[in-house]
Amino acid sequence: MDNHLRCAISKAMNTIQDICIIGGGLNGCALALTAAQAGLSVTLIDAQPLADHTDAGFDGRSYALALASQRLLATTGLWDDLDDHAQPMLEIKVTDGRAGEGPSPFFLHFDHAEIEEGPMGFMVEDRHLRAAFLAAVAETSITHITGKTVTDQSIHPMHATALLDDGTGINARVLIGCDGRRSSTAERAGIARSFKDYGQTALVCAIEHDLPHNGIAHQFFMPAGPLAILPLTGNRSSIVWSETHETAKEVSQMADAAFIDHLKPRFGSFLGDIKLAGARWSYPLNLTLAKSFVGERLALVGDAAHGVHPIAGQGLNAGLRDVAALVEVLAEAKRRGEDIGSPLVLGRYQQWRRFDTATLAAATDGFNALFSNDNPLLRGLRDIGMGMVNKVPALRRSFIREAAGLTGDLPKLMKGQQV
Repeated sequence: MDNHLRCAISKAMNTIQDICIIGGGLNGCALALTAAQAGLSVTLIDAQPLADHTDAGFDGRSYALALASQRLLATTGLWDDLDDHAQPMLEIKVTDGRAGEGPSPFFLHFDHAEIEEGPMGFMVEDRHLRAAFLAAVAETSITHITGKTVTDQSIHPMHATALLDDGTGINARVLIGCDGRRSSTAERAGIARSFKDYGQTALVCAIEHDLPHNGIAHQFFMPAGPLAILPLTGNRSSIVWSETHETAKEVSQMADAAFIDHLKPRFGSFLGDIKLAGARWSYPLNLTLAKSFVGERLALVGDAAHGVHPIAGQGLNAGLRDVAALVEVLAEAKRRGEDIGSPLVLGRYQQWRRFDTATLAAATDGFNALFSNDNPLLRGLRDIGMGMVNKVPALRRSFIREAAGLTGDLPKLMKGQQV
C-alpha cells in the first residue's frame, strides 16, 4: 500500500465524514465532486486500482450526455476540459424497418433548432469523461480510496460504517451505493429489487466512416431490437446494437471483418464505407429497479437504484440527475443543521427521484416492447404514431426537451446553478 492510500484510509478511519460513496465509477465520481463543492466532507471508495483508469487509448466506449447533464459538468468546472472532445447532437432521426430493407417512410425527426437552449446533448468518450472526473477529484479534499473493496456495512445511532477488505472501517453520516445494478450496498442493506430480462444483448463499439455524420444521431428499430448510431468527433460514430442473446453471442464471437460485414446490412450506406474503431463490448440488457432508493443511513444512486434499457440513452443521465438531487437535499439539510442521515432527509431524495425513475423505466420498457417485434399490427400502429408526432410541432418540441433532459423538477445543478 502506498503512503497516499495509507494516509487516506487513516484519515477516513479517525473521522466521521458526511458521506461515504461506495463505487468509483462515473456516478460515484460525479457525486463525490459535486458534494465536496457543496461543502460536504466526502470519502470515495473505488474497488479498482487507480492505475486501471489510466488512459490507454480509445476503447470504443462513449456516453450520450443530455444538455442538462452537460450543465452539471459545466457547473462543476469539468466542461472546459471536455468541450474539445465532445460532439454535439444536433438532430435525432428515429426510423423503423428490417435489416437490408431500409427504413419505413414514417419517421421522427428532432432538430435542436426547435428549442432555444442549444444542442440536445453531447457524445463524450469514456476515456475523456473518466479522466476529467479523476483529475478534478484529485484536486479536492475528497478522501479517495482505490483498490479496496467494501465487504460489510453497519449502522450506528449517529453514523454508518463501511468495512474494507483489509479490516479497516470508514465512518460517515450516510453511506451511498454507486456500485451498479448488482449493488452489494443495497444487498447488504436488505433492499430487494425487481428484475426483468429483455432477452437482448447490446453489442457496443465505435466505427469510422467515409462521410460526415453532421451531428445527427440515428435510432433504427428492427424486430430483434434497436440499433443506435451516435455521432462522435470526426468521422466516427458509436454503435449500440441490440440483438437476441443467441444472435449476439454468435456475432460477438466473429472476427472484426465478419462483424462489420454482419453490421453493414443493418447500418446501411448513408455514411459510406465503415470500419471498426476500438474494441467491441457486449452487455446483457435488463430492467432492474430497487424497491427503495434509501435505507437506514443509506441512499442508492444510478444503476444501484435503477437500471433501464438503453433504448433512449438515458442511463447515465438518470444517474447524474440522482447525483444532483441528492447533493442538493444533503447540502441544504446540512446548512439547516439537520442530521443528513435521518429518514426525514433521505426521504426527500427518494420522493424527488423515485417517481421520475419509475416513469423512465416504464417508458423504456414500453418502447422496447412496442418496437422490438415484427408484429404487423404493431408495426402499422407505431409507424402511424411516429408520422403523426412528426407532423405536430408542439409534440416534437416536447420530445426534444425530454431528450435534452429539460423536463420535470430539475435539480439546481441540472439548471447550471450552484447548490
